[in-house]
Amino acid sequence: MSSRRIFARPARFAAIAPYVWMVLFFLVPFGFVLKISLSQTAIAQPPYEPVFDLMAGWEALKAAFAALSIDNFKLLASDDIYVFAYVRSLTVAVTATALLLVIGYPIAYGMARLPKRWQAVAMVLVIVPFWTSFLIRIYAWINILQHDGLLNQILLALHLVSQPVVWLSTDTAMYIGIVYSYLPFMILPLYATLAKMEPVLEEAASDLGAPPWQVFWLVTFPLSLPGVGAGVLLCFIPIVGEFVIPDLLAGSNSLMIGQTLWLEFFTNKDWPVASAAAIVLLVVLLVPLLLYERLQKRQLEQGR
Repeated sequence: MSSRRIFARPARFAAIAPYVWMVLFFLVPFGFVLKISLSQTAIAQPPYEPVFDLMAGWEALKAAFAALSIDNFKLLASDDIYVFAYVRSLTVAVTATALLLVIGYPIAYGMARLPKRWQAVAMVLVIVPFWTSFLIRIYAWINILQHDGLLNQILLALHLVSQPVVWLSTDTAMYIGIVYSYLPFMILPLYATLAKMEPVLEEAASDLGAPPWQVFWLVTFPLSLPGVGAGVLLCFIPIVGEFVIPDLLAGSNSLMIGQTLWLEFFTNKDWPVASAAAIVLLVVLLVPLLLYERLQKRQLEQGR
């Protein structure tokens, strides 16, 4: 048996494994959620109907399929609570992602320009927050932002404010928590892209008479767009469905879609409506992914 045949079968299995993983852990659960979203709420266990019973025969299955409807999706479109939850989630995600990009880009740029021996140290400092539990870090921010917390003590000591500022249960506290928690996800892909960039390109632009700001906008930033896109997606997608940070740091005046899903599932026990909201959220999040994929293909075609 040739060496090519020996290695062909493991390579084939390795190529198939990601698809098997996606089917088992994404498509199958998605099918269950989609079915529940087309069901109706019931005071039973499970709390929806109809429930498919494969042992009941073909006629029972046909009747169960006939009982499915899109009423839950109509409810989402007609009820302002859900519409506002989606709009608020997208608004918060866009604003927080923009803040993360503005803060993370200079940090990643500075890391990429450090000497090689210091880049590893900077990378460790960025990753250090991940060594502590996410929930513990958010609770730490509650202590920092409370009325007599560390932030107000510093502001009072510097005479920047005359009395303690109200931080908790505000959108400001929520944005602080989101930016702090997701900043490494923005820095790391940006750093990976900027570190691979050839410095001679910027030097050539400078030699041709371009000022520093023009070198950045015409050379550095366009070449870093793959890292920008990756960082934006890594931050934007989970922020849209964020639950813990808004629930602990933000006010309860307007809920994000993650909090709405929690209430529907665990408080109202309305699994069909919650499943429908989750399906709509997934469809909404597919839009930036498809746009990013199209931009990547266009850049590859231009590179050729």
